[in-house]
Amino acid sequence: MNSFVRLVTVELSRLLHRRAALVLVAACIVVPTIIGVAVVLDTRPPSASEVAQAEQQMEAERNNPDFEDGVEQCIADPQGWGGYGPDIAAGSEEAEKVCRSDMEPRLENYLYSAQLDIGQERDSGSGIAITLILAMAMMLLGTTFTGHDWASGSVSNQLLFEPRRLRVWFAKAIVVTGAATALAAVVLTSYWLAIGQVARSRDRLGDGVLLDCLQMGWRAAAVTGVAALLGFALTMLFRSTVATLGILFGIALAGGILLGAFGVSDRWNPALNVGAVITDGITYYAEVPCSQEAIEAMGGDYGYCSEERELTLAQGAGVLGTAVVGACLLSLAWFRQRDVP
Repeated sequence: MNSFVRLVTVELSRLLHRRAALVLVAACIVVPTIIGVAVVLDTRPPSASEVAQAEQQMEAERNNPDFEDGVEQCIADPQGWGGYGPDIAAGSEEAEKVCRSDMEPRLENYLYSAQLDIGQERDSGSGIAITLILAMAMMLLGTTFTGHDWASGSVSNQLLFEPRRLRVWFAKAIVVTGAATALAAVVLTSYWLAIGQVARSRDRLGDGVLLDCLQMGWRAAAVTGVAALLGFALTMLFRSTVATLGILFGIALAGGILLGAFGVSDRWNPALNVGAVITDGITYYAEVPCSQEAIEAMGGDYGYCSEERELTLAQGAGVLGTAVVGACLLSLAWFRQRDVP
């Protein structure tokens, strides 16, 4: 067996025997499962008893004398009471038809049941939530995996067996990135296939929607792997789990605010670029000088106007790739030069 492959195998074994790593892996499986079950239960069709109760309420409303009084008032004055056009004459058969049709109690008015919309789950629902959970968990995985080595001092022991530091760095990076990507791909693919099967059984699955969801899941898996790699690289650079987590979560929480404070366009917002990669493009608003027509329409010179722009997948991947590659190069250079305690 090639010595580098053997080194990767050893690092993988170390990762799989790390208790914190196993906890994070378990969370990446259990939490999406709970979310999926909640989505399925919240959107389940109404039961027979719920339908029967709604029908009773509908019949009670239909038999209410106030209902007939309202219909008669609408027929007598369709314009004033019902808001209909002048072509519907008061007291006519047409007026009775439209008034009774619009005011007639309907079953759906008494029977609320959320419908499973897999497209909505993908764009703004559970799909985004699960992606964020996986990315954060795998970032923690990359950070804690190597942070433990620095905290315990085992890095020096590892370099005794393999003194070539670049090989050690790359072996660790491959294991962390590959494990995070593979886990996220399996979890997200399984999730969308399960939700898609439920939607198909309820006749709520449109053409091509499931494939779009799977493709989003695969892009999210790649982002999750990059998040794990970034956490690993920064921890190898700073040699501290706390410092890495502080920087990463500070960027995630306050990065957009700081960019706005310095007048930097949202085009460079890390969260926006991540969203562009996951959702295959995203729109944002940028401040641009107002045109003469806009100034005249607003009745004054407001200086700047908002313009909708699109951030493509390629642009988002370019920004994220540049940031991650830069962090990895710094981490590599620092690991090669700096003394290991």
